[in-house]
Amino acid sequence: MPSFDVVSKIDLAELDNAVNQTKKELSTRYDFQGAQADIVVAPDNTAITVKANSEDRVQAAKEVLLAKLAKRNISLHALEYGDVEKTGLHNVKQVIKLQQGIPVEKSKELVKLLKESKMKVQGSIQADQLRVTGKSRDDLQAAMAMFRKEQDRLKLDMQFTNFRD
Repeated sequence: MPSFDVVSKIDLAELDNAVNQTKKELSTRYDFQGAQADIVVAPDNTAITVKANSEDRVQAAKEVLLAKLAKRNISLHALEYGDVEKTGLHNVKQVIKLQQGIPVEKSKELVKLLKESKMKVQGSIQADQLRVTGKSRDDLQAAMAMFRKEQDRLKLDMQFTNFRD
């Protein structure tokens, strides 16, 4: 039976490259001289922390980071922005969480979309991914198109892998 998997994964090598490029650009930019701006990826690759000595500089560093991520084909839908927090000594930080895997709540929403669409496909939740099966390849491609259309509304980064005919 034809099937495909809906997953949400970030290429960690590309993420590392984008962070390193951002650090390099921030170290050479004139408006960041003496700003003590830094970008740190958590050891378990679940979050990025942007630190600087003012909210404006955190925002500017975040914009540089987002540009580098976009150039490296990392979807900005996979990022969840935290609040800007004061850390003491006039420093501020912002934590950006990285989405690895599809949360169960979002998987349930995707399955609900499949059922409401009356397509002849079925979705099954498997840990942090969703497997969609159907009788025809055309139905699966229609399901992919529907998921792509709903991607912005769901605020979910999706890739389609393991397409079997």
